[in-house]
Amino acid sequence: MKLLASLLVVSVLAGCAQLQAGRTDANSDAHADAHAAPVNLVDFVIPADALGARDPKLTEILTKVGSVASKQSQSTTIVVAALPQDFAWLNQSIRRGIAPQRTNSIQLENLAVGSCQPYSIQVRPTE
Repeated sequence: MKLLASLLVVSVLAGCAQLQAGRTDANSDAHADAHAAPVNLVDFVIPADALGARDPKLTEILTKVGSVASKQSQSTTIVVAALPQDFAWLNQSIRRGIAPQRTNSIQLENLAVGSCQPYSIQVRPTE
C-alpha cells in the first residue's frame, strides 16, 4: 500500500512539473542565470519490488513520464538508471507516453547501475 501511495505522489508531481517549469518572474530569471545547470523536470527512484513485479501502477507512471517529456517546448532527455535486463520494459513503458510528433526531440538514455544501486528516472532539458 505504501508503494502505491508513493507512486501516486510521483505521478502527481510529474504532472505538475510542466506547470512549475512554465512560471517565470524576475527572481526566477536571476536565479536561473546564477545556476547554469539544468533542472530535472522529473526525478524519482523506482521501487525495486514494483519493477520486479512489473506493477501496472509503475507502468502508468512511466507512461506519464513520457507524456511530461512530450509536453516540453524544448528538447528533452529521459535518463533511465537500472539493470540492463530491465531497460526494454522501462523504455517501452516510457515510449507509450511520448507523442509521435515529439519522438525526434526526446532522447532516451539508459544508464546501467549495479544491483545494489537505486533505479531511477530523470527528465531534464537536453543540454
